[in-house]
Amino acid sequence: VQLQASGGGSVQAGGSLRLSCAASGGGLRNYGLGWFRQAPGKEREFVAAIRWAGGSGYYSHPVQGRFTISRDTAKNTVYLQMNSLKPEDTAVYYCAANPTSAAFYTREYDYWGQGTLVTVSS
Repeated sequence: VQLQASGGGSVQAGGSLRLSCAASGGGLRNYGLGWFRQAPGKEREFVAAIRWAGGSGYYSHPVQGRFTISRDTAKNTVYLQMNSLKPEDTAVYYCAANPTSAAFYTREYDYWGQGTLVTVSS
């Protein structure tokens, strides 16, 4: 599975961005797709995840209520809609794929995209 993340950019606090993660190279039916982020000097952290087969998403506490994860099976793409952005959301955002579940830890994901930078200014 290959993952290509896009959609990052610079935005002012309170603004919105939508990240996309295009998947290719394999069937995703049993997969979980996740978004993680890594701020300068910090460890990579879980943001959101969703089962490719459907259902609601899972979110970390800092983004709950502001971010929404979704997927378009026809386009083989996972999205992360980010609203009410804060300066502390500034990070490189990565999408990742887990062959069996929508997991919360980086070690549970086998495939990673290249990352896309989100910068939120105050």
